[in-house]
Amino acid sequence: MNINVSAYSIRNPLVAILLFVLLTMGGLYGFNQMKVQEFPDIDFPSVIVTVTLPGADPVQLENDVAKKIENKLTSINGIDHIRSTIQTGAVTIVSEFILEKDIQEALDEVRSSVDEIRGDLPAAANDPIITKVSTSGFPVVTYSVAADNMSVEDLSWFVDDTITKQLSNITGVGSVNRIGGLQREIRIAADPIALSGLQLSIVQLSQQISGIQQDSSGGEAEVGKTTQTIRVLGAVERARELNDLQIAVPTGGTQALGRMAEITDGPADRNSVANLDGQTVVAFNIVRSRGAGEVEVAELVDAELAKLSADMSNISIEKVYDRAVPVAEDYEASLKMLIEGGILAVIVVFLFLRNIRATIVTAVALPLSIIPTFLGMYLFDFSLNIITLLALSLVVGVLVDDAIVEVENIMRHLRMGKTPYEAAMEAADEIGLAVVATTFTLVAVFLPTAFMGGVVGQFFRQFGWTAAISIVMSLLVARLITPMMAAYILRPEKKHVEKQSNVMAGYIKVVSWTLHHRWITMGVTLLLFVGSLSLAGLLPTAFIPDDNSNQTRVSIELTPDVELEDTERVAAMAGDRILAMPEVTHIFTAVGEVQASMEAGSGGGSKAKNIASLDIVLVPREERGSKKDIERRISQVLTEVPGARFTVGISSGGGSGYDFSLTSSNPEVLEQTVQQIMTEIRALPEAGDVTSDRSLPRPELTVIPDRLAMADLGVTTQDVATTLRIATVGDYEQQLSKLNLDTRQIPIVVRLPDVAKQNVNQLEGLYVLNNRPVGQGVRIGEVADLAFGTGPAQIKRLDRERAISITVQPANGELGELVKAVQNTPTMQNLPSTITVIAQGQAENMADLFNGFIIAMSVGIVCILGVLILLFGKLLQPFTILMALPLSIGGALAGLVITNSSLSMPSMIGFIMLMGIATKNSILLVDYAIIAQNRGLARFEAIVDACRKRARPIIMTTIAMGAGMLPLVFGWGEADPTFRRPMAAAVLGGLVTSTLLSLVVIPVVYTLMDDVSDWFSKWLKPHGKTEANVTSNKA
Repeated sequence: MNINVSAYSIRNPLVAILLFVLLTMGGLYGFNQMKVQEFPDIDFPSVIVTVTLPGADPVQLENDVAKKIENKLTSINGIDHIRSTIQTGAVTIVSEFILEKDIQEALDEVRSSVDEIRGDLPAAANDPIITKVSTSGFPVVTYSVAADNMSVEDLSWFVDDTITKQLSNITGVGSVNRIGGLQREIRIAADPIALSGLQLSIVQLSQQISGIQQDSSGGEAEVGKTTQTIRVLGAVERARELNDLQIAVPTGGTQALGRMAEITDGPADRNSVANLDGQTVVAFNIVRSRGAGEVEVAELVDAELAKLSADMSNISIEKVYDRAVPVAEDYEASLKMLIEGGILAVIVVFLFLRNIRATIVTAVALPLSIIPTFLGMYLFDFSLNIITLLALSLVVGVLVDDAIVEVENIMRHLRMGKTPYEAAMEAADEIGLAVVATTFTLVAVFLPTAFMGGVVGQFFRQFGWTAAISIVMSLLVARLITPMMAAYILRPEKKHVEKQSNVMAGYIKVVSWTLHHRWITMGVTLLLFVGSLSLAGLLPTAFIPDDNSNQTRVSIELTPDVELEDTERVAAMAGDRILAMPEVTHIFTAVGEVQASMEAGSGGGSKAKNIASLDIVLVPREERGSKKDIERRISQVLTEVPGARFTVGISSGGGSGYDFSLTSSNPEVLEQTVQQIMTEIRALPEAGDVTSDRSLPRPELTVIPDRLAMADLGVTTQDVATTLRIATVGDYEQQLSKLNLDTRQIPIVVRLPDVAKQNVNQLEGLYVLNNRPVGQGVRIGEVADLAFGTGPAQIKRLDRERAISITVQPANGELGELVKAVQNTPTMQNLPSTITVIAQGQAENMADLFNGFIIAMSVGIVCILGVLILLFGKLLQPFTILMALPLSIGGALAGLVITNSSLSMPSMIGFIMLMGIATKNSILLVDYAIIAQNRGLARFEAIVDACRKRARPIIMTTIAMGAGMLPLVFGWGEADPTFRRPMAAAVLGGLVTSTLLSLVVIPVVYTLMDDVSDWFSKWLKPHGKTEANVTSNKA
């Protein structure tokens, strides 16, 4: 099978030159257009349904709202999980869909499902808010804002209005969220004693103010033959004018509002606090939208804020921490590694060929293969992320390989005394099949990985396609450009006499010994293979290895009954202890609000008075130990801080540790089982911190209505609830009247002063709406009893059942060992029938990774076989080539053990890479042996000749590839090496063993397969074929 493209290219060089000029220009354009990200966008299509009913108890909301919506959502096609979080007054239901589902379609289906059951939800509940998750994971950057001449409320409004407006216009900014600061509100603190004297219900007071304090339309009038709209202007323009509002009272007449209430224009109650290194600040963070690049978003936001600071000199905006910096570092380091790997590979070529012209021909192959790949990536809508750049830095060695094989073969022909033109023609023709075969086997290895499903598939899709595109480009270069350049650039070498080096002579002796002792060779090989597999037991498993970036996080949770001040105090204690550590430079504390995590369906951060998060910035990597050690020390330091639950660390895979949920329709059994499991896990040596999101009971004030008295006095349960709600927290937001200013509206909230809220007797003394005659008011105490009780602060549900998540941090090893140990605990082995375990986060991804990987590997092997059988036209010799695969596994595992790496996603990428390279080496040997046999050489001579001719290019390509990997293994450069190292270690280890063993073992396997095909050909001789035909076409 002759591929005559090379000959055409040598005769017509302009065609190839023009093609590559166009491809290179396209590649440069694509490179400039692509986004820079950390990982590919792997967010699940998620839709969030939020229903609020202020003041409602979680248990009531679970029955009245959550269960009804969940039952309806289950019928939607493509739904993966339904997660519900029910807190006082709010239900949040996150519907996670399978990755293939279109987000807009999912949103429409959820909306129509919720609309169908809107009538079944409580009438007082606000309309459900249905949104798709369009932002992506973590906040990219967080800033703090300070101003000399602004109050905290004004500064907060400046962030909410000016900054948010300006930054929201930037493409790629998903949302701008303020942390800390205060809202402005006008508070009417009604005096309970004055209300009592006037028999005025606080509900009536609130409703009257809403009715008076508004501008309304009053229809149209026909005056002087023109139509004029009527506007009723009842709203006051300043807060102090509210003092003079006249309120009608049940005892008769009116009373000025100022005489029964104190009116203040000031800050609303704080619901979050932001601290930077102990100083209170107003902060805001930026979350990117899906598909946008972190680095680009951060640069645009920085530029916009610099402009804003220049316009307003009294405002100072300071960057607190920046997640785009490590991404940019990674990106720059990956590009640097690409270039370093390429240069090292070219140096190796020069050392072997000792010919500057031949080296130039080989070196040109690299940029011409990589740059057009960017065009393919851009057309596929990929980004420049850790995965795609990894694919390219891996492929660097392979890209030089094809060119090395071509050039080395051309040089061999030149040294026979041919002209460069003849040498290029003949050599390219001779090696054509081998180069095409190696390329297609590599594509057959990489492409199946691009079709894996789930989260893992999102990572591998970009990896598989990027590698496959660059390898196809490399084939085009090796077939079109390399022979053409060699024909025109190389010079004749007539004087050169090829001498066999001592190393080559020694190698040929070893090969001939193994060919005469085939079974000993095979036995030793088998022992080595079995021995190497035992190394797998020494390796820990993980999804993504723990990173070593300069940022970590501590999440804090207190009991649900605490106030914001208590949480702030505990966070400050924790912060002070952590800040005292020499490795820590800054701590940013958000109290009352936890920022979003990367977990699927986290749907932004959560808010509650009892939670806080500390974002910790560490000193640069070179000046400290590993992040994991620092996190362990932080955990030890925090054991001194009482009264809180701490979770330390967050890994790049989203969430850290082993995360699983137990679900059941029976809450009591669920509680008991979780208690038992957590007790057993704490006793395990592999387990570090064990936490659960089991809701702690929270004290509450329960009101028990006296039904007889209520019926007698004409009071309903709703009236009592409304009176107490307005008295304590104010009316629903949409019912509040507003004070209109030029740029915004300030809510006017009617409620009791804080002092009165603390006194149960004063609450009992409030008048409630009733249908008795005027002047005969009814107090709450007459129709209901107030008592103290407890209830759940929060209810979590997963897939329509109550759920409790348990998170176990590994004590020192990786995730895989911990998962095994937890699953083998007695309770986990004998769970009650009503309880289901659902793995989440890293554990779920890890299971997907190993399953998907085995399938991709199997498909890859079948594809390689198919490609080789078609190209060689033989059935058994392709099996010889596949023998290289088991030979490389031992080295790969040894590489991982030596570098102390784990079996994780990057090392799996390394294994896939190895499959391609190992088969590539054997193809070169087998292909030449077949060519030599077809020319009439005896089998033994053909094999020895193949080893002599092809050993040098095989060793050259291995060293070039290894040189390209070295920067990754040693982690040279500024970037965090933790993700790349396992992959490079697997490739490098496997490369060394597979090359050394395949040079010795493959010739032996070749002869064994040849014997088998001889045996077959005796039995399967076609009738009517001559003996000569059969021997030349042995199958």
